Amino acid sequence: MTADVVVIGGGSTGAGVVRDAAMRGFSAVLVDRSDLGQGTTGRFHGLLHSGGRYVVSDPGSASECASENAILSRIQAPAIERTGGLFVAVPGDDPDYGDRFLAGARATGVPAREISVREALRREPRLNPGIVRAIEVEDASVDGWQLVWGAVNSAKAYGAQVLTYHPVTNIEVADGAVRVVRCHDQRRDEDVLIECRFVLNCAGPWAGQITELTGLPPVPVVPGRGIMIAMNHRLVNTVVNRLIYPADGDILVPVHTVSVIGTTDVKESDPDHLPIPAAEVQQMLDAGEELIPGFRQARAVHAWAGSRPLIKDDRVASDDTRHMSRGMAVVDHLARDGVQGLLTIGGGKLTTYRLMAEHIVDAMCDQLGESRACRTASEEIPYDGDAKHYTITHRLADREADRLDDQIICECELMSRSMFTDLLDAQPLSTLDDLRRQLRLGMGPCQGGFCASRAAGVAVTEQAVDAERASGLLRLFLRNRWIGLWPILHGDQVRQTAIDHWIYSGTFDIEHLPEPAEEVVR
Repeated sequence: MTADVVVIGGGSTGAGVVRDAAMRGFSAVLVDRSDLGQGTTGRFHGLLHSGGRYVVSDPGSASECASENAILSRIQAPAIERTGGLFVAVPGDDPDYGDRFLAGARATGVPAREISVREALRREPRLNPGIVRAIEVEDASVDGWQLVWGAVNSAKAYGAQVLTYHPVTNIEVADGAVRVVRCHDQRRDEDVLIECRFVLNCAGPWAGQITELTGLPPVPVVPGRGIMIAMNHRLVNTVVNRLIYPADGDILVPVHTVSVIGTTDVKESDPDHLPIPAAEVQQMLDAGEELIPGFRQARAVHAWAGSRPLIKDDRVASDDTRHMSRGMAVVDHLARDGVQGLLTIGGGKLTTYRLMAEHIVDAMCDQLGESRACRTASEEIPYDGDAKHYTITHRLADREADRLDDQIICECELMSRSMFTDLLDAQPLSTLDDLRRQLRLGMGPCQGGFCASRAAGVAVTEQAVDAERASGLLRLFLRNRWIGLWPILHGDQVRQTAIDHWIYSGTFDIEHLPEPAEEVVR
């Protein structure tokens, strides 16, 4: 293959970059070793930042978040729920911090307004009744996968190509410039060679591994691990933050049908191996209790860990990822290493993914000596259906319209048979996990206990897969769901997990079903 630019990494940043490059007229190819949004982008707490979290700790990031929040709400409305946000001080918090917060908001352009405690409790009755201050901000909830797929589909419309399950195996440099990117197509078991003028390294916490493929020293990306826990229903309908300097467990986000509490921040060495320690799980549950009394009695349905791609900050201790800047940084390998045609981006947040893309593509244009304007902030990304912000009830309205004609496969997320079969037809090589990220299959309170077998059965009925491959896909799906269940096996979740285990091991005997002839892609 040939292309002007190869974008490495299919998270939010890579998706934004390939869209921006394609819109500027570059021939672009995006490659990722797995599915889109399977790394950091798919492992966050679902918050579209207003900037409020950083008005004191990181004013530059606060301003960027405030600006990009407004832009994304306009250009990608169907991926965003406008929940609004509250910063609240609970008993024991410094009541004077709110004054610093409001001053920081004014200085950074972050919309913020103090409201009465009575009004905050009226909006969110389950809040700690002892709160002493409340400040309203423009936080929102965002579906990271819808965000990524929207950007990628827009890029494809401009001619970009997207190659998932294509890990990069080598980047060839000749005469001081990047010339070739070599990948391996895992699904077809064949090597792919892409001749190019430029490589944009958007691999997040794996960015250092990518630069090493060129023979260069790795970029100083520090993986900052954070764990999050989804509770079995929406305990709040507004994003709720502690009105304190950023700390662990100080954000509760309503995401579709669940609430997500997060997050910790611990330095790790390997973004592919992120533990979920029992002590941190308890820490999150305790933090939730301070915001919402009775939080521990709610059922925790899934836990996961994500890795922030933080750029090493020499002003901060190397193991103190909590206080490293969340600001973005573009590494120019021509200036750093004498290699032309390679840029790496790190830092930033999902909220600022479009701005990060603009910055790195601008830097590429500068190095190429070409002037091509960015249009991503003004052009809306097309989605199927109405271009409106999503709401918690949007699928309910759809099912009210088709309930007599279309079987519901996943009751928790109100996913219909046609939603599943349409996407299966469009992406026949996808795993059930790949489809889950776009449809939310198995992401509700039962965690796939009832719907996963239905989906596998429908795939066989539609002749999309044979029975053996369906069994392999089902095993893979359940194995990945169980990764997030082991750390939270207590209380009512034990009962739900026992039911799921009895269904699949006791009734289906899934461990002994025939293996597919070929290995199912992870």
